[in-house]
Amino acid sequence: MKDAIDRFLRHCKVILGLSGATLDAYGGDLVQFDGFIKKEIDSLKCDDIYRFLSQFDNKWTLNRKLSAINHFLGWCYDNLLMDESWAIKGAKLPRTLPIYLTSETIERALSAIDRGEWIGLRDYALIIFLYASGCRISEALSVQKQDISEGWLRVRFGKGAKERLVPIAPRALQAIDEYLAARGIANPYLFINYKGERLSRVYAFKITMRYLGVSPHALRHSFATSLITGGADLRIVQELLGHSSLNTTQIYTHLERRHLLESVSIFHPLSRHAA
Repeated sequence: MKDAIDRFLRHCKVILGLSGATLDAYGGDLVQFDGFIKKEIDSLKCDDIYRFLSQFDNKWTLNRKLSAINHFLGWCYDNLLMDESWAIKGAKLPRTLPIYLTSETIERALSAIDRGEWIGLRDYALIIFLYASGCRISEALSVQKQDISEGWLRVRFGKGAKERLVPIAPRALQAIDEYLAARGIANPYLFINYKGERLSRVYAFKITMRYLGVSPHALRHSFATSLITGGADLRIVQELLGHSSLNTTQIYTHLERRHLLESVSIFHPLSRHAA
């Protein structure tokens, strides 16, 4: 099975353009699956997959591994390595709402950053950039200076190798300009560490945790939340986030409904308590 897994991962990288993180996750899960099953592909049975999945109590973990297996076996069937095509349905997960921050919370965190040195200016620029663009952290760390022009960001390394254009707020552009003017280190990448190397995901996580107590992804949710509660159309938010399906973006519709409810409760005379 190992040769088939290697070929599948090359297909995911070259043809599908999946990210390095996704390839690592697929590879790790499939190698674990292969080590547990110890069978050739043409002798696999559904029961083998159920036996493997029965090890995992956490539904999120189970579904992640099942996703890798289903994609792999689908590829095997398409490439005539299997006579049957099956996809096992994942475990039902509780619907969780995205963690997001209010603009007031983000503003308080920004005001606490010491911008006397270029490292502080970088932290400030990174946080405000993530909130202004809605970028995934992998996208943000791949941005080069040339990708920002005339108030627009060109996201060249989006999920699934898709490109998109996102307008950037003037305040975020100003923060980036001040940071770049102060850092004095030549590097095409926008966000770098003190050694002058491209900033890592781990260090970016430490920055947002230090000032905000959340992961960088919460700023992506905060971006979408601010747009939805401000009245933006869901399809516009979909395009700005780079979601391939509107279904993915619809997780934010609860925010729109809550915002409408709060507005009615505050402003409609019948919603006020009787004197």
